[in-house]
Amino acid sequence: MAEVTLEVSRRERSGKEYAKKLRQDGKIPAVVYGGHKEPVAITVERKAVSDLIQKSDHGIRSIFLLKMSGTDQQRHAMIKDMQMDPISRRMTHIDFVRVVMDEVVRVTVPVNIIGNSIGVKEGGILDWQIRELHVECLPSAIPDKIDVDITNLGGHEQVRVSDLQLPEGVKVSEDVQRVIVGVTSPRAEVVAEVAAVAEPVVGEPEVIKKGKPETETKE
Repeated sequence: MAEVTLEVSRRERSGKEYAKKLRQDGKIPAVVYGGHKEPVAITVERKAVSDLIQKSDHGIRSIFLLKMSGTDQQRHAMIKDMQMDPISRRMTHIDFVRVVMDEVVRVTVPVNIIGNSIGVKEGGILDWQIRELHVECLPSAIPDKIDVDITNLGGHEQVRVSDLQLPEGVKVSEDVQRVIVGVTSPRAEVVAEVAAVAEPVVGEPEVIKKGKPETETKE
């Protein structure tokens, strides 16, 4: 995975009003933590980080080389969490976690379906159960996606974690029996099968008469 360089500045102040002022100026309050060191409060240019995420092949999963403005300090980091404004959908805060390039990290990677399933062509329904997978690998080996070829996937067949062809050095930290994608029968077909095996109703339904029951007449 290629790294992207992002210039950051140390944030000396805190508080809601100060954070609001930063956002008005096109900056985002952020923090860098992890790596057995104390957290550091920083600011980043909103446009700069947004452009880097959009241009990078790995997007938000990119490895950033954070360079502290006015110093020779730099540190590899990844975005751990990003807060967004619910209305404008602009970034309002970023949590970076420090990354050591020779230490294994655990990240989520999207699943990418390839091909047209034979089972779907025959009338089945694609049941895509897992859209992201947790993987463990060195930062430089993080894949941008994990491909799953379903071309030969027939009806009532499944692809499990154990069936994946993973890049070298990448390990999926999921149950190997978890189903990623499968082909199921159409619901109408299932309903028809259930109706066919249902037991027929025996006997006539009881008729409940309306009104008061008849009473014996004394002679």
